[in-house]
Amino acid sequence: MGPRGVALALLAAALLQALAPASAAAAAAAAAGGLVRVALKKQPVDQNARVAARLSAEERQRLLLRGANALGSAGGDDDSDVIALNNYMNAQYFGEIGVGTPPQKFTVIFDTGSSNLWVPSSKCYFSIACYFHSRYKSGQSSTYKKNGKPAAIQYGTGAIAGFFSEDSVKLGDLDVNDQEFIEATKEPGLTFMVAKFDGILGLGFQEISVGNATPVWYNMVKQGLISDPVFSFWFNRHAGEGEGGEIVFGGMDSSHYKGDHTYVPVTQKGYWQFNMGDVLVDGKSTGFCAGGCAAIADSGTSLLAGPTAIITEINEKIGAAGVVSQECKTVVSQYGQQILDLLLAETQPAKICSQVGLCTFDGTHGVSTGIRSVVDDKAGKSNGGLKSDPMCNACEMAVVWMQNQLAQNKTQELILTYINQLCERLPSPMGESAVDCASLGSMPDIAFTIGGKKFKLKPEQYILKVGEGQAAQCISGFTAMDIPPPRGPLWILGDVFMGVYHTVFDYGKLRVGFAESA
Repeated sequence: MGPRGVALALLAAALLQALAPASAAAAAAAAAGGLVRVALKKQPVDQNARVAARLSAEERQRLLLRGANALGSAGGDDDSDVIALNNYMNAQYFGEIGVGTPPQKFTVIFDTGSSNLWVPSSKCYFSIACYFHSRYKSGQSSTYKKNGKPAAIQYGTGAIAGFFSEDSVKLGDLDVNDQEFIEATKEPGLTFMVAKFDGILGLGFQEISVGNATPVWYNMVKQGLISDPVFSFWFNRHAGEGEGGEIVFGGMDSSHYKGDHTYVPVTQKGYWQFNMGDVLVDGKSTGFCAGGCAAIADSGTSLLAGPTAIITEINEKIGAAGVVSQECKTVVSQYGQQILDLLLAETQPAKICSQVGLCTFDGTHGVSTGIRSVVDDKAGKSNGGLKSDPMCNACEMAVVWMQNQLAQNKTQELILTYINQLCERLPSPMGESAVDCASLGSMPDIAFTIGGKKFKLKPEQYILKVGEGQAAQCISGFTAMDIPPPRGPLWILGDVFMGVYHTVFDYGKLRVGFAESA
């Protein structure tokens, strides 16, 4: 889930049944065909959801740039557990868990982009946000175990601070024993006060877990609560229906998807990260990921986040309002013809911006003059604090755009005119882009190449509609996010994508699978 703060979405908690022993839960699951379901209500649309989507994406970019995550599918098979998910403006999904004995109920984001479980603590005295949410009371739980190790989760607007504790956690009818989690005693700013959730339950790998705490999912597998180390997400994108979706632990529900899943291997443990191919707009290559991009399947991010170069092309095609970039226009006017000439002379594209003097070349790609290149930071180092050069960035985008136009046999005059138009469609960093609701019928399909297969999104699937009638607003489901090599270029496939494609997270075989949602 998704550099300034997080505000996602909260649902008033519905009551769970009293906790039962794990053996009784297993028997109940078997009697119900292996599925345990928790019904959830829906919240009406409001402005907070839009703020939440933007801030979530901003936070995810900041964490990715730092190189570490500070936050760190279809059931029906036996021994599967199902948690129903709430749908909040088709942009936020959350479900309910219980912590302690008897269970204290919390609404949480099930987030594949982080790995810790945290909930507000009753010892949170000085943060107003805590008083707007359910708070964990250790003294009321017979299974509580003191830990006390301090913990902090960094956000752009501050930090969630607290300490670790241990207690049982209930998901559906499954009881996870001795689970380490964070009691949050500090929640900064207004973002958490208006958030429509109490806490976050991370489903990422332990490699990005704060304090190296064992994730809930790991303990579910270790304690034998599920037979198959797989979980899957089904998001119901029909906001008017009563069901928001389901997360299925231990398997997948064949009624949630159509056809077969396309699986791709996890390339880097931490996030559920995999390699992705080209992105196509109306069937035509955008070029930027033709040589491959990294991607993350992230249930905690509402939108689709990708490289600015591609988002700009999408904005131009869907008529999204953009921000005029003077740096971009300067590059086109002063260096456009020179870049075209170098491309026609078959100069290596990665070297062009260094040859015109706007970037330096580090052997694989252009980097801003005077700023060192990013290095692979498996040891945890990153370039998160380095600032990028707008002229260098604009040049590299212009190279990609010109390559695409040359491949379509466009004239040089038409190419330069088109690139100038794109300079007027650049998205505001991490901001939302408005589109004309009446133009949905003329907008193009956007397709992502995963495992050699093209996964298509139609306009009605990637445009979020807020309100009804004359007051309706339409917001693009795409937002810009630039992660430099070697970690990027990178896409975050959030709920907009996962709502269309049922997603399987196979921990046993370290792979991610996608199939059309039913």
